[in-house]
Amino acid sequence: MTSSVYTGFPARGFKAKARALGPPLAIAAGAGLGCVVLWLGDPTTPGGPLPVCPTKTLLGIACPGCGGMRMVYSALHGDIPAALHYNAVSFVVVLLLVWSTVAWAVGRLRGRAVNSWLHWRWTPLAFGVVFVVWFVIRNLPFAPFTSLYV
Repeated sequence: MTSSVYTGFPARGFKAKARALGPPLAIAAGAGLGCVVLWLGDPTTPGGPLPVCPTKTLLGIACPGCGGMRMVYSALHGDIPAALHYNAVSFVVVLLLVWSTVAWAVGRLRGRAVNSWLHWRWTPLAFGVVFVVWFVIRNLPFAPFTSLYV
């Protein structure tokens, strides 16, 4: 039996709501598990159990995601300035992903899609431009851009 998630009818009853919320809750549980690993692994301590960025190790440049684990670790500890220092773009992307996951869950409960930033027509272009610009400015070897290299 195949049924569309977005039937046009809201999920009614415990079983229907649990079925609708299952995938978003699985994603949230996976993210929560990742946060626990980061909390315990402390990526801000050199030589810890968590891996370092292979791009930075092999090529010596900061990729757009470099500092992402340290950013999440700092955000989990409530240190937002440190999180923004480690990777400001990834911080914004995490917030956008939380928004889209909530919109996905609400849409599954309502029986119809709820728009989020993922549905905007300019999202792929904007994401690509931000990705490339962030990659370039993080690796510029002069001030003020040297402060972005982590």
